[in-house]
Amino acid sequence: MKLEVHNIQGEKTGREVELPAEIFGIEPNEHAVYLTVKQFLANQRQGTHKSKERSEITGSTRKLKRQKGTGTARAGDIKSPVFRGGGRVFGPRPRNYGFPLNKKVKRLARLSALSTKAGAGEIMIVEDFSFEAPKTREFVNILKNLQLADKKTLLVTTDYEKEVVLSGRNVKNADVIRATDLNPYSILHANTVLLSEGAVQKIAETFK
Repeated sequence: MKLEVHNIQGEKTGREVELPAEIFGIEPNEHAVYLTVKQFLANQRQGTHKSKERSEITGSTRKLKRQKGTGTARAGDIKSPVFRGGGRVFGPRPRNYGFPLNKKVKRLARLSALSTKAGAGEIMIVEDFSFEAPKTREFVNILKNLQLADKKTLLVTTDYEKEVVLSGRNVKNADVIRATDLNPYSILHANTVLLSEGAVQKIAETFK
């Protein structure tokens, strides 16, 4: 598959980039994508939730009343879960929600996501660019020139471009990621994947 290269003014440069079929043209595996996205979202969870159980509540351990003869249920100390202010039964504890996945599954999911976008015509190529200093306005102008201002856009750069990242981090519906950090969730969450020329070569080298 060949795609035309646009400049930052939104004009066609007359050049074309070949997207490798083994990366952008495979049969998508939906289950691999599901597992990888599930793992990605699970890894975003802090897992720091915690509630106090009976042994962690501050309070007297004195037995509240005699065992028999009251006409009501037996009762222990004031920290019992049946009383207001008592401990919680089986409350949440800190935990790690992550789970392992084979490298081959994650690689297949990444290629499946890229192939899905390519098949839907939701990939664009832009010439390599950078900023001398962070300029959000210039970043927005580039998206407007490419007619992507009103779409969720994922800009994929060859390497970490600090000025580009800082320019785009406050732009609504836009995200910047380097080629080696691509993941199925980010790819599929975007309406359009905007690849720099160098990023195409980097993806081919990394995920082949």
